[in-house]
Amino acid sequence: MLIIGITGGTGSGKTTVVKQILNELTEDDICIISQDSYYSDTSHLSYEERTKINFDHPQSIDFDLLTQHVQQLKEGKTINQPVYSFVEHNRTKETILTSPKKVIIVEGILIFTNPTLRNLFDIKIYVHADSDERLIRRVKRDIAERGRDLDEVLNRYQNTLKPMHQQFIESTKEYADIIIPNNKFNTVGINIVKTIINEKLS
Repeated sequence: MLIIGITGGTGSGKTTVVKQILNELTEDDICIISQDSYYSDTSHLSYEERTKINFDHPQSIDFDLLTQHVQQLKEGKTINQPVYSFVEHNRTKETILTSPKKVIIVEGILIFTNPTLRNLFDIKIYVHADSDERLIRRVKRDIAERGRDLDEVLNRYQNTLKPMHQQFIESTKEYADIIIPNNKFNTVGINIVKTIINEKLS
């Protein structure tokens, strides 16, 4: 089993990198764990209170559960992965039955901030993108997929996303085994990852 951690700032292109890795593998060989599924349960708060949570701070993540689930997959056990609603700012009551596979990818902006979780990764990848590019992607995604309006996205970026990125995410580059620029020059980095995976699986 190979456990890969993929991080980078919001809108950096982590999903693109994951897709490029997926192209090399079959669904039978890989499972993906998203940090976003592990935002702490906020059912005790009103919707208005939930909208004010700083979701870009490590304290917003249930790292105990996330680490426990990755450890269980590593031990060959099946887990019930939470499902999170960005519209409701809370977990749903649904879960996704997730079985251990040859390759487990854990992706999210804050996954390198937790030492216990970080130490479970065999390969640590940081996806780098220009801050302006990340903002544009975030605006497009949050409006199209998460029911946000432009003012809300821009305010959150300025007041929360940018300072949290500088405080918590940018500094985790030092833990990365591979830093991949998310542009047309990223093919070498992706190919190195693919080679490592193929060697491990064979």
